[in-house]
Parts: sequence; structure tokens; C-alpha cells
Amino acid sequence: MSLAVTSFLDHFFKIKESGSSVRTEVLAGLTTFLAMSYILVVNPTILQDAGMDFDAVFVATCISSAFACMMMGLIANYPIALAPGMGLNAYFTYAVVKGMGIPWQVALGAVFVSGIIFIILSLFKVREAIVNSLPNSLKYSIGGGIGLFLALVGLKSAGIVVSNPATLVSLGDIHSPKVLLAIVGFCLIVALEHFRVRGGIIIGILFITAIASVTGLNQFQLQHVFAPVPSLAPTFLQLDFHDLFTMSLVSVIFVFFFVDLFDSTGVLIGVAGRAGLLVDGKLPRVKKALLADSTAIVIGAGLGTSSTTAYVESAAGAAVGGRTGLTAVVVGVLMLASLWFSKLAASVPEYATAPALMYVGVLMMGSMTEIDWKDVTEAAPAFFTLIFMPFAYSIADGIAMGFISYALIKLFCGKVKEVSYMVWIIALLWAFKLLWLGA
Repeated sequence: MSLAVTSFLDHFFKIKESGSSVRTEVLAGLTTFLAMSYILVVNPTILQDAGMDFDAVFVATCISSAFACMMMGLIANYPIALAPGMGLNAYFTYAVVKGMGIPWQVALGAVFVSGIIFIILSLFKVREAIVNSLPNSLKYSIGGGIGLFLALVGLKSAGIVVSNPATLVSLGDIHSPKVLLAIVGFCLIVALEHFRVRGGIIIGILFITAIASVTGLNQFQLQHVFAPVPSLAPTFLQLDFHDLFTMSLVSVIFVFFFVDLFDSTGVLIGVAGRAGLLVDGKLPRVKKALLADSTAIVIGAGLGTSSTTAYVESAAGAAVGGRTGLTAVVVGVLMLASLWFSKLAASVPEYATAPALMYVGVLMMGSMTEIDWKDVTEAAPAFFTLIFMPFAYSIADGIAMGFISYALIKLFCGKVKEVSYMVWIIALLWAFKLLWLGA
């Protein structure tokens, strides 16, 4: 890299001022990309179950991720990467499209509207006010509940857990080669992450894919690693706003908004803290950061993917020294370069991506340590939030039961003053939806 380019990058991103270097920022970007690149395979796989075209979603994932990372890096100057969110894509497919029978085009319309709401609330600082008014037990249990939901989806996809008319669910055929490969894949990912191998999740996915291909369980040809960029036409601007503002779809918009609200904001604060970028516990330029990720939701919906959000894997880049937006820009460039690997992504079998879902579930359960389990008025609503997401197979129902139970338990225990007005509003809205309009 020439001295002029290095000097420009240093001046634009304030790299030396942040205590970093161009080389370190590029390495941090590569590290973050490897840590989160599994989404390029997993997201199209999940949205394909909603009836969407795999190749088009792959392209939408690459472009929306690149756009979001570029915005975060160039506008907010933070080393935080973004891509379609795990959990949000599962809710899109399994709860909204398959569970409620809503066409995926209408579901994309709901994502688009949630993004518009995000932009408005980010501009007027309402987003921070909502987050600050809600109890930690609900904030953290939502993340953990989504983790359990993703784990269940992964176990089901791998065939490790199957339906049973007598017991609802039961253990699958553990003698099946595909089930065994999924278990090996999960253990491999855990081992790689334990030894801090960069890109452990994607390595695990590719390893199981390779084993399956060699043993004849999966069809894959080496010459298909590189391929022309697929057409985006099947999903591009396929938004449908028909009947979008019926009560059932308003609740869908609300969940998209609500889940991403805490997911994205929590990651922004967490990664910034890991990188030493917080000032007096607060995030400078937070308005620009929030505007970047909310705009990315709107762009992603137009391209044809579920909500884009900040990725916790950005902490991997921060751990190797990423401190500025150049890290995010590098991730964006690598996302664009991935456009020529669509055939590789399409050849990955479902039981190879299932371990990734299970492992992401493990990561998301980490937030449970932040809940005050000794206070039963905090622990019980958190518990309801956790168990209802996988058991009701609905992220929305889990959130609803969490808020309703929190308000009622505090009321019955004489601690009504601990419930903010925002929690009461949300709880009443969910109660109205469930009791009068149905689940």
C-alpha cells in the first residue's frame, strides 16, 4: 500500500489518533469477516425455507452487508460490521411466513416499515430512550430466548430432534450419517472457537460440507467454486404492502423493530466497550451509528433479505486491534468479493449449517448471566421469555409473555413503581393482541 494511500486512510479514519495502524485495521477487518462469514451460507438457507430464491438472497446478503458496513465505517467511523441478523431471519421464515402464512413479499414489506420506524426514532433519539426505560431482565432474556429458538431450529434441521405425537419432540436417529456429521460439526466449531481459530464457524461448515461431498452424501463439484454473480431479480424490490397494517402484521413489524432494537444497540455498546471507545460509559457519534444500521434495514428489505443488524462477531476484530471505521470498510469489501462464490454457498447442505445455528445459540445464551436470578420478580419474567420462544416456536410470543408477566408480577408483588410507563404500554399492547385478536 502506497504512502499516499496510507496517509489518506490515516487522516480520514483518524487511525493513529485512535491508537491503531492501517495494517492492524485491515487485519481486524479480515478477522471480523472470517468470524461472521457463515451468514453468507446460513441466511440464504433459512430464507429459502420461506420460498425465496437462494441465489438472489445470497446476493442480497452480500450487498446489504457491504452497504451497511460501508455506512458504519465511513459515516460513524466504528469498527462494527453488520449483516442480516440471526434470529430475525428465523423469525421472518418460521414465525411470519411459515407460521402465520404470510407471503414473503409482505414480510419484506414489514421489514422495510420497521426500518423506516428505526430511522425516524434514531433521528429523534427515541430509540435510546426506549432502551434505557426497559429492565435488564427482559433485555437480556430476549437475546437468550432467541438463542434457544435458533438452537431448536438447528437441532431440527440436523435431524437431532424430531417431532413425536406422544411427547411433542424426541431424539432423532443418531445412527444417521447426517445427524452424526452435524454433531461432529458442532463439536468442531466449539473446539475451533475455544482455541480462538479465526473463522471457526465457517471452517466447521465447510469441513462438514467437504466430508459429506467426499462420502457421497452431498453433490459438489470443485469447478463450481467460482461462478458468475447470480441475478437479484427474484427478490429485488419485491416488497408487498398489501394489508400490511392489519393488527396481526402490525405486531410483526413491532417484533422486527423490537428484537433489532436491543440486538443492534447491545452489540454497538458491547463492541465499543471491548475496543475502548466508550466515553463516560456512552458511545460518541451514537446517532450516526444508529442511523447507519437503521438505513441498512431499509436497503436490505429492498434487495430481498430480512433485517440487517450489528454483529457481535465484530468483537473478534476489536480484539486484534480494530478501532476505526476502516475495519468495517474492509469487511464490506470482502462481502462484495464474496458475490462470486454463490455456487459454493448453494452446495452447503442443511445439516452442515445446523451446527452454526446451535453454536450461535450458545453465544446468545451468554447474556443470561446479567439477569438477577436472586430476585424472583426479575427471574420469573425472564424465564417466561426464555421458555416461550422455543416451546411456542415463536419469538413474538416469547417477547409478549415476558412483558405481560413482568408487569403482572411486579403488580402482584407490590413493586409497581419499578415498572416504567414504557413497559406498561408494551405489555398492554401485547395483551390486547393476544386476548382480543388471537396469537
